[in-house]
Amino acid sequence: MKTTNLKIAIIGAGNMGGAIARGLAKGSLIATSNISVSDVSESNLAAIKTVQPEITTSTSNIDIVKNADIIILAIKPWLVEIVASEIEKKIDYKKQIVVSIAAGVDFSKLVDFFDSDATLFRVIPNTAIDVMQSVSTISSLNTNKEQEKLVLDLFSELGKAFLVPESQLNAFMALSSCGIAYAFRYIRAAMEGGVEMGIYPNVAKEVVLQTLRGAINLLEANESHPEVEIDKVTTPGGITIKGLNEMEANGFTNAVIKGLKASHLK
Repeated sequence: MKTTNLKIAIIGAGNMGGAIARGLAKGSLIATSNISVSDVSESNLAAIKTVQPEITTSTSNIDIVKNADIIILAIKPWLVEIVASEIEKKIDYKKQIVVSIAAGVDFSKLVDFFDSDATLFRVIPNTAIDVMQSVSTISSLNTNKEQEKLVLDLFSELGKAFLVPESQLNAFMALSSCGIAYAFRYIRAAMEGGVEMGIYPNVAKEVVLQTLRGAINLLEANESHPEVEIDKVTTPGGITIKGLNEMEANGFTNAVIKGLKASHLK
């Protein structure tokens, strides 16, 4: 089946569900008219319609899953069992794929909620999926290579996607899904430092964002380790090494590692 013929049903139109819907609509693999979204919130659905009028919206989960090839559960973890009890008998497990983005709801629970023969994926994206720059970490159960490629292709169009064992999913979630918040916090801190040195906030923000873009592009272009690039700008007795040492003295690296580990569900 061509991906453009695939029908996608997204249950949940909140921050992540809305971002997935808009991201898929911006892509070329799925026709916008084949995307359906359900939610109890009329305002959430209206927000999606405002941006992408061709997306079908509904307050009925059952209505949108009927003809869907892929059903995406973009809901909070504590809602998965409730929604599953509503739709699980409406799903054709030989034809339809269920994708859950609910953190912490593992395959053993999903099998209990749905069916032992269900084709299941767990996907942990981050909010940059809205601008097609997400990291999406994917695990699968009861799937074949073609189905894995299909889901990888869908989420790869929305950024970068990695297929990993379920045992690694939580670590990747800390690094990327939680990690985007940590990146924002660094940007905020750097902006505040710029303001303290006399730079206007909006200008400081532009400078920090461009500096990060440059750092990313250098690492990708040179395929180098960050320390290699750091060495290029840390001359003996220079101001860069003084700044780095002061950051380390205040626990920069340790704080980052501890923050990531604190986000790692076990």
